[in-house]
Amino acid sequence: MTKKKLVMIGNGMAGVRAIEHLIKLAPDAYEITIFGSEPHPNYNRIMLSSVLAGGIDMKEIIINDWDWYKENRIQLYAGHTVTRIDTQIRKIFSDQGAAADYDVLIIATGSNPFMLPLPGADKEGVIAFRDIQDCETMVKTSQQFKKAVVIGGGLLGLEAARGLLHLGMDVSVVHLNPYLMERQLDETAGRMLQGELETQGMKFLLNKNSESISGRKRVKALHFTDGSRVETDLIVMAVGIKPNVSLAHSSGIEVNRGIVVNDYMETNIPGIYAVGECAEHRGIAYGLVAPLYEQGAVLAKHLADVETSGYAGSVTSTKLKVSGVDVFSAGHFADPEGTRSMRYQDEVEGVYKKIVVREDRLIGAVMFGDTGDGPKLFSLMKSGESIKGREKELLLGTGNASIVSMEQRLAQLADDEIICGCNGVSKEAIKDAILTKNCNTAASVKACTKASGSCGGCKPLVEGLVQLYAGDAAGEPVKEGICGCTSLGRDEIITEITRLGLGTVKEVMNVLGWDNPEGCSKCRPSLNYYLGMLFPESYVDEKESRFTNERYHANIQKDGTYSVVPRIYGGVTSPSELKKIAEIAEKFDVPMVKITGGQRIDLLGVKKEDLPKMWEELDMPSGYAYGKALRTVKTCVGSTFCRFGTQDSIGLGVRLEKEFERLCTPAKVKLAVSGCPRNCAEATIKDFGVVAIDGGWELHVGGNGGVHVRATELLCIVKTEDEVLEWAGAFIQYYRENAQWNERTSVWIERVGLDHVKKALEKKEDRVALFSRIKLALSKQKDPWKEITSDSGLRKNFVPLPDAEPVTK
Repeated sequence: MTKKKLVMIGNGMAGVRAIEHLIKLAPDAYEITIFGSEPHPNYNRIMLSSVLAGGIDMKEIIINDWDWYKENRIQLYAGHTVTRIDTQIRKIFSDQGAAADYDVLIIATGSNPFMLPLPGADKEGVIAFRDIQDCETMVKTSQQFKKAVVIGGGLLGLEAARGLLHLGMDVSVVHLNPYLMERQLDETAGRMLQGELETQGMKFLLNKNSESISGRKRVKALHFTDGSRVETDLIVMAVGIKPNVSLAHSSGIEVNRGIVVNDYMETNIPGIYAVGECAEHRGIAYGLVAPLYEQGAVLAKHLADVETSGYAGSVTSTKLKVSGVDVFSAGHFADPEGTRSMRYQDEVEGVYKKIVVREDRLIGAVMFGDTGDGPKLFSLMKSGESIKGREKELLLGTGNASIVSMEQRLAQLADDEIICGCNGVSKEAIKDAILTKNCNTAASVKACTKASGSCGGCKPLVEGLVQLYAGDAAGEPVKEGICGCTSLGRDEIITEITRLGLGTVKEVMNVLGWDNPEGCSKCRPSLNYYLGMLFPESYVDEKESRFTNERYHANIQKDGTYSVVPRIYGGVTSPSELKKIAEIAEKFDVPMVKITGGQRIDLLGVKKEDLPKMWEELDMPSGYAYGKALRTVKTCVGSTFCRFGTQDSIGLGVRLEKEFERLCTPAKVKLAVSGCPRNCAEATIKDFGVVAIDGGWELHVGGNGGVHVRATELLCIVKTEDEVLEWAGAFIQYYRENAQWNERTSVWIERVGLDHVKKALEKKEDRVALFSRIKLALSKQKDPWKEITSDSGLRKNFVPLPDAEPVTK
């Protein structure tokens, strides 16, 4: 059977969820191509605020990684923006010159942030909060500037503000209305939320109407219509979204506020569908994930020729965690005419509840602090049943109920009730996973359905459903493994690898019973590291289990180019070396040459196919700026030239860097050597820092100068450079052998405690043994740039793809 060609414009949550459903229902019906404007795989946009706030890593919000597209034979054009749809010949075209024919076209272009048309809004430092690039801009700005203003006191604005607060900025939230989140909360709840956020450090400027933005090139202040102003270095506009319909409109597809669709998500053009935030159904363009997933499910069934009722619209509720505070709202909660309401408020415990009733039926609710009864109230709203005589019971709820009452409440919920709003997972889906797929823990339910896999606010409900349906067969609710593929933790995995002599990533996953036999982007790299650490002499590194940066030995940039950072030992170079770097940068048309914070030179914007030739002509070792390895050893001038220097910091820094270069570690490792206590090399915010004192060296460990700034702790004081090397090698090897993969030394030290590390290293024979093991690991390492340039087989990996091929990584 000839497959139909399905093309989707947009690589976001709603569209890809529809594709996931379609693949399950009709795996061989379509040849699928996806175009996405961002150079990333499908990720959870809802979780950007958690990334910004430091709760999770950017990699953890990936929903479907690069391998998922390959495994499902989906051709992905990442970083391609579709510019034209030819509806006559059924073909689409991208800004990168790619084109694709279609039988079925799905438009899932999402929405764009609304930017206030203020004078000065085009200045540097005025951004939205919508995608990964916005997150990266906010992080970079926080490293240089201190004052931020967020325009918009809704959910998105408060999440942006919380993230900026975490980044160490002074944050003010500007809001046109007299209280926060007026679309989700009434005034009482909004005021309570404001009080809670003020204790966290946020400032608020309410009833303020923005008028203009001043500053020369960069923003300096935001001015209001009442004549007042607030000084700022960054303005984040979070005032709403609007459906992205420009492509549809220019293609002759009917557009109102969104792309107009019927109950099967069809547009007015045959063969073209729209789903997600860009679609308008029965006059409504939805912005919450649950209704968008409902649309996607209907569209998938329709395209798979599975009988289904059309999409009839959604009754929405909001259950959120705002900066650690639980809030819930649904229905008409603003006391419309002809209604009566009941309220409960406890300022001490920080709890507020309100229900709104019309003709003995629940039509609205607001909850703050204690939202456990939210799903039950929402179910009553949708059913429309009478609540006469039960108003007080519903208002007061069950509070801190026992597991029995939790089960009773969950049993009463309708099967189509959404439990996980972030991922659109219903009670029925979780029930099915428990009863038919043997998911008897919250962790296994998460792996199977993605419920509780984002903000985690629904985890108690998931655990309650496990208890309800698994009963005595319910597993331990707490234990979670290194990823959703396994329940085994790091120490258990290493113990079993050693005990059973397992030698490959595939063997580990097979013998130890991985739920996903192919693994995922979290466990494969970690297993690859653990095996290499345990068996440095025999283990063959699995390149396919490494991230893109480490496979190509260069940092991939947002435009698909790479950056090249050669090793410059201790930050010391020479005129001839500088001249060579400059000439090569000119030869390869490098668009930017940057001096890094680690005293190195970064050549940015290099094409992948040029990497081997550039490495060859540089004839310098890789600086491993892309890897979980030793990055830099930063030095000051020290006693070589500085009149304050007490020791040769340059010489020791170069010695350390040459000793440990190319070493694979659980996470990136940075060193520094300062020639006197003035600490110009910033050694006290490095993983291993050395500070010269009269007659010796202070050794500091566990520092971090990144998003989570952490000062080092003093490990010990030694007298000679040989002792510095011995302690450095022993410390790094002990960290290699005991830290979790992707765990920085700063986090590891906080977890195990400095005293634990001191005790492990206090005996010289233990340090010597550790140092011998690190030397063994280092002896097996080769410089990757030289290895690739001298091997024609490896160089083939850098041949550019033909124009017709998708750019996926």
